[in-house]
Amino acid sequence: MKKFLALLLSVTTLALLFAGCGATEEPADSGKKWIIATDTAFNPFEFTNKDGEFVGIDVDILAAIAKDQGFDYELKSLGWDASITACQAGQADGMIAGASITDARKNDGWIFSDSYYTCTQTMTVAADSTIASFDDLKGLKVAVKRSTQGENYANELKDKYGFSITVYEDSDTMYQAVIGGQEVACFEDTPVMKASIKDGNLPLKVVESSANDGSGYGFAIFDEANQELISLFNAGLANIKANGTYDEILAKYLG
Repeated sequence: MKKFLALLLSVTTLALLFAGCGATEEPADSGKKWIIATDTAFNPFEFTNKDGEFVGIDVDILAAIAKDQGFDYELKSLGWDASITACQAGQADGMIAGASITDARKNDGWIFSDSYYTCTQTMTVAADSTIASFDDLKGLKVAVKRSTQGENYANELKDKYGFSITVYEDSDTMYQAVIGGQEVACFEDTPVMKASIKDGNLPLKVVESSANDGSGYGFAIFDEANQELISLFNAGLANIKANGTYDEILAKYLG
């Protein structure tokens, strides 16, 4: 009898163990909805159109990749600084907002996808400005947006050309500072600046000879636990480039 009971307990224990193993085969995050943060106004990458819809290159690329890879997500328009903070605090899983891939950001904990767009930065001045080069900036003030490649580019030049920098929290306020004469110029990503001037009919002009070599934009996470999201993004990006969807998105916004 005792042997029978012992055998019965052993069989029951093994059955429970195998049942437990089977229950863990399904990924823990199956059906997960990823929370993705983005900027609010960074035309043509993310912005609100005349119909009140949130659109842009980043918005469409993310949607195409999610469709290709079959994952669910919620896009939250938070602003640049707030997007970074949300990711760092674990309130968002990833960020797509025209973020340039740099070693400095990697050292600060950013984990980037493959580059999905290569972008230069340029100097922009008022439409009636006589400033034609960096040499004309000596003793003057220029505007930059906080924690951007435009800010980095301006900082690289300021000592050589003798200008000072004022930091702004968003692009629209920065543009208005140049239009209003508080600043003589601003530094911004080239396609963003050109789209903003065209779509907003802004009295500004890009100084074409002022572009740098540029760098790639990347989707970013701040927690290695979300590495799956980077893998999904990279795989989807490769697929939409191969099937022509990527080129269609760029043509839609850049012509």
